[in-house]
Amino acid sequence: MSILNVENLTHGFGDRAIFNNVSFRLLKGEHIGLIGANGEGKSTFMNIITGKLTPDEGKIEWAKNVRVGYLDQHTVLQKGMTIREVLSSAFDFLFDMEKNMNEICDKMGDATPEELETYMEELGTIQDLLTMHDFYMIDSKVEEVARALGLLDLGLDKDVTDLSGGQRTKVLLGKLLLEKPDILLLDEPTNYLDAEHIAWLKRYLTEYENAFILISHDIPFLNSVINLIYHMDNQELNRYVGDYDKFQEVYAMKKSQLEAAYNKQQKEIADLKDFVARNKARVATRNMAMSRQKKLDKMDVIELAAEKPKPEFYFKEARTPGRYIFQTDKLVIGYDEALSSPLDLSMERGQKIALIGANGIGKTTLLRSILGLIQPLSGSVEQGDYLSIGYFEQEIAPGIETTCIEEIWKEFPAMSQYEVRSALAKCGLTTKHIESKVKVLSGGEQAKVRLCKLLNRETNVLLLDEPTNHLDVDAKDELKRALKAYRGSILMVCHEPDFYEDWATDIWDCTKWTTKIW
Repeated sequence: MSILNVENLTHGFGDRAIFNNVSFRLLKGEHIGLIGANGEGKSTFMNIITGKLTPDEGKIEWAKNVRVGYLDQHTVLQKGMTIREVLSSAFDFLFDMEKNMNEICDKMGDATPEELETYMEELGTIQDLLTMHDFYMIDSKVEEVARALGLLDLGLDKDVTDLSGGQRTKVLLGKLLLEKPDILLLDEPTNYLDAEHIAWLKRYLTEYENAFILISHDIPFLNSVINLIYHMDNQELNRYVGDYDKFQEVYAMKKSQLEAAYNKQQKEIADLKDFVARNKARVATRNMAMSRQKKLDKMDVIELAAEKPKPEFYFKEARTPGRYIFQTDKLVIGYDEALSSPLDLSMERGQKIALIGANGIGKTTLLRSILGLIQPLSGSVEQGDYLSIGYFEQEIAPGIETTCIEEIWKEFPAMSQYEVRSALAKCGLTTKHIESKVKVLSGGEQAKVRLCKLLNRETNVLLLDEPTNHLDVDAKDELKRALKAYRGSILMVCHEPDFYEDWATDIWDCTKWTTKIW
């Protein structure tokens, strides 16, 4: 049974086309991976099918009474709302029913016998629906899901805007889980999630009976939960049966077949043009030349899609620092309350350290404390000599109004426009992206702009806070290669073992020193 039909979808932003005549059909029980390079329009597609965006052309048709749950990478939670309130909002439709039931009860006092009968019938139906959806057990269901996602330990009365990126993602996931929709739409759900909860989500999606569409650049995760791939590329959407590895195999074969057909046709075109040029002026061969010209005119010319610019990351290296990068003395990190026991940590030149552990235990806070951006609650941090530090933050500053060019120029005013454009192009951004405002770019494109700043500054130490979030497969592979080749020191927060396991010299498990109980 078809849950969603998309026909002849065309959409763009300004003069930048995203989709051209795309059609798509979602069937019951399909577990779909929606893939494609950064900026190909995956999140835009989700926004169109959920009605957040109106397409330029095309028809989007959902089956009747389908309830859709959408986990959006850009969802903003309202200040003042608690974790409990956000989770309970999954049952808003039931609270609306209860309100309706109370209004009917108020009307019954003045009702005629006929009206009373109708009201009683309506009340019975609403009461049955409320019972069926466990309306009178909402509190216990909220607590059950909060416990599974590690939110209970944070306190359900905590303001959602005080949470870390990963904790916010868990709250939104919990809300979706409680909604039990007929179809899940998940936009990079593993971003900011720690290993334990990625494993939990993997189990949940594997056993999920209904349909879902998942956008993810985490290939091991994607492979473990999906059975269909839709590939978004060059304004098209193509379907492949199987997981990501199977898609790559079939896609590579299709690409080589198309290239072979293109080369063969180009040779034929060249031969025909040559024959026409040599023979059209001679009376004896003019008819043959015209016949070949007609063949040329009617030929359906094969076109190869322009190759996407592949990112090239090369970190500029500063002079060698002293032996120690930093040393801490009984350092206690935190804001209002302590997030760690007293820490005596030290990092030496040449170490490449991965910081791992659950969300909210202070990994980002540790990075910011080492940098001196946050004052410790007690103890001290001493930075080493001759440090040139590069810091990659998790998220871009909100309310940014600059274009990509302006954003880089601000950091490097001595660069020419040609140098700025070249630097952004090396990060895999096209001319149209480069001239756009940063805020309209996808999460992956924004990450590439922030990486561009880091790459063009001379550093000998990199502090990276989840640098793989939002990055597509090519960019992630290239970043991994560049970090391996980097001769400086690295301290990085990351939840993807596949990314760091073969080059990190040390792994620091932050759960060993956190004061948070998980």
